[in-house]
Amino acid sequence: MTKIPVGVSECLLGEPVRFDGGHKHNRYLTEVLGQYMAFRPVCPEVAIGLGIPRKPIRIVATDRGSRILGVTNPDLDVTEALAAQADLAAAAMPDICGYVFMQNSPSCGVFDMKRYGTNGHPLDNKGRGAYAERLMALMPLLPVEEAGRLNDPGLRDNFITRVFAFYDWKCAVAADPSPKKLIDFYSRYKYQVMAHHVPSYTALGKLLSDLSGREIHDVCEEFIAMFMGALGHIANRKGNTNTMMHLRGYLKGLLKPEENAELDRLIKSYQLGEVPLVVPLTLLKHHLMKVDNPYLKQQTFWAPHPEKLGLRNAIVNNL
Repeated sequence: MTKIPVGVSECLLGEPVRFDGGHKHNRYLTEVLGQYMAFRPVCPEVAIGLGIPRKPIRIVATDRGSRILGVTNPDLDVTEALAAQADLAAAAMPDICGYVFMQNSPSCGVFDMKRYGTNGHPLDNKGRGAYAERLMALMPLLPVEEAGRLNDPGLRDNFITRVFAFYDWKCAVAADPSPKKLIDFYSRYKYQVMAHHVPSYTALGKLLSDLSGREIHDVCEEFIAMFMGALGHIANRKGNTNTMMHLRGYLKGLLKPEENAELDRLIKSYQLGEVPLVVPLTLLKHHLMKVDNPYLKQQTFWAPHPEKLGLRNAIVNNL
């Protein structure tokens, strides 16, 4: 099995590269996702020569914007050096299909990073690590997440879903695009997109309804931006329920009354947050696989990632 290339903060793999000489080994990454992903480790702070151990740095709001400065030596400014390291990483890893960053890092933190004022006092939580910020600007379609946020079942499912979809895109279409490959790709993802974001489902259908007269590379560029944006929305209980009800329409007149009642009950139980998605989805798929319809059988909605990961076995508290 070919593993999916994914960038990662090196400390998360157990390497002692932290400022204090320690690590932040994340066993979910190495022992679970490592079965499917080939991690490309980077510690940007070590890469720019800060050493191990090293004096801590932090995000400081200045009149020149957010800067990454030394805590004990504010004259140390590594903002540009970290951004330049992101340029090198993007050039060295153009094939990566996702990135897992270390949270609360002035180089790698993505969400709600603490910023300090020039007086040394905490200012707000509007910061972002300089390396992460630059890399995300260079690779705007790249699925990214922080390791700590992967503890949330909904965020974990969404990130892994996007990684597998982006890898599929690169293999199936991006390497040698054609109208047929593009249509075939989206045909497999239509119901998955519906579960994530109905407006995008509509917009993508409109985009692909007439490809005549347009250069295929331009269409693909527009498509993948819209597609990855759609998957960036969490597929919540409302979206999944709506999608299952649409799929259920293919069973009209084919089920016995007691089978209809059982399917109704399980979908409703999922909608109310009483059972995980895997429960109604398994029964719905069981019935639909009896229908001789290749289009239904190929839908990625059934398994957007390996079922062995069990990502749909938890009750996720989202509406």
